[in-house]
Amino acid sequence: YIVFDNSTSSAYALTYPAANSDKSQATLTVRARLDDIPVEVPGIEWGYTSSERTAVKLLPEGTQFKQSYIYEFTYTATDPLVTGVGLAATRDFVSFLRHGTTEEGNPLAGDVKHTFSYSISQPSRTLNDFQELGFNEDVYGHRVFDGILSHTGGGNGDQINYRFAQTGRTERNRQNHLYPEGMFPFAHQVLTDHLSGQTAGRSQRCVASCTCPKRFEVNTANEYWVKACSLLHTDTQGNDLRDPENVRFYLLSGLAHIVGEVNDIGQGQQYTNPVAPYAAHRALLIALDQWVTFGTTPPESRVPRRTENAAIAVPVLGSQTGFVPQEELGWPYIPGVTYNGLITTRYLLDFGRQFDNGILSDYPPSVVECPTYAIFVSKVDEDGNELAGIRLPPVEAPVATITGWGLRREGFSENEGLESDGQYIPFAKTRSDRIATGDPRLSLEERYADHEGYVAAVERAARKLGEERFLLPVDVKKYIEEARSRDILN
Repeated sequence: YIVFDNSTSSAYALTYPAANSDKSQATLTVRARLDDIPVEVPGIEWGYTSSERTAVKLLPEGTQFKQSYIYEFTYTATDPLVTGVGLAATRDFVSFLRHGTTEEGNPLAGDVKHTFSYSISQPSRTLNDFQELGFNEDVYGHRVFDGILSHTGGGNGDQINYRFAQTGRTERNRQNHLYPEGMFPFAHQVLTDHLSGQTAGRSQRCVASCTCPKRFEVNTANEYWVKACSLLHTDTQGNDLRDPENVRFYLLSGLAHIVGEVNDIGQGQQYTNPVAPYAAHRALLIALDQWVTFGTTPPESRVPRRTENAAIAVPVLGSQTGFVPQEELGWPYIPGVTYNGLITTRYLLDFGRQFDNGILSDYPPSVVECPTYAIFVSKVDEDGNELAGIRLPPVEAPVATITGWGLRREGFSENEGLESDGQYIPFAKTRSDRIATGDPRLSLEERYADHEGYVAAVERAARKLGEERFLLPVDVKKYIEEARSRDILN
């Protein structure tokens, strides 16, 4: 069993306690990068912090872990938890509210017509496992959720069905690349993985039991750059799949996993991306309700396809990351902005022969020589804003380039991925300002001429999204009012 550490703490807690204190049955290693060879830390240089053996520390006392290094502690653990109970509890509670009687104590007896789930990030990955493992069918054969709006779940599970599972962990640019999160199947359809030979699909069980929900898979640019999201709607070789009848896919163009603060740099080289997804969520929730309740056809999927607006990632053998070539993406050369195309790569990892039974009997030592899946992101326009997806007014009538990816600034891990944050790179105000810095992106003055020109552009973008059912009338009005109150040229 392996844990990782990127902190400067003098002790590292173990998720599950060690079975005994015999150091001959445990190993601590350290390496700077995932593709380095691990170096064993001698037994005299580490120890447990207590007789309960729930944490390890470096010796002598007070020795710090090296910041950003990968520490791996391999040991025999004890007392695994039954982590799937939460899925069963969710299934049974929702089913009780739908079908339970007054005599059984149901306060909503007879009132629940349809059930919906709205989730963001880790809960969305949990819902992916919920459906894949068959929990959308209750013990009486009924459908549990009629509609699911899943935001930023990608094609990953929550590593919930493994012995000694750690469902709070997640893979990103610098973390958990060797943990079983991004494992086949990725897509809803039943497919054969060309690398492993396995055949499966996330909707396989619910299709067989006729209990599949209507689903909106909503993701940001960050999930494509950091979580290999394109595999959600392609086969394992990166070829486009036809949408399942009950699923639609939407990319919120240019958005980050986490909504940043205005004028905040954070850990990155540029301002964080402050564009929020919630206006689109409100409209999509209404569209999902109408689809479930009345059978109203939902808006068509809006994602990059390999045959349209896709920039293919290039894996780097033996590295935890690949890259998207600048020319392939169409990224402009913006003065003061670094572009290296860094993207998280999805690998086929071997966890041993018992993995299908939920037991990690082996653990891959690194990603070196592991086969990779084909992934892609959306191409961008001349400003660096994504072409595919739902282009909210900040993308369609922009005042800046916004991205779902970002790079760390000078110092710790410079030019490496910024995990879940994106970037906000403002345009110059005037043509003379732009020319003075060599910025190829048109200035605000050149785009809109004056304040009324900007308001008109936002209004066109917002009203078009309203007609397409990606914005509600109240949010169309809000975008226009915000544009009127924002004098971008002064």
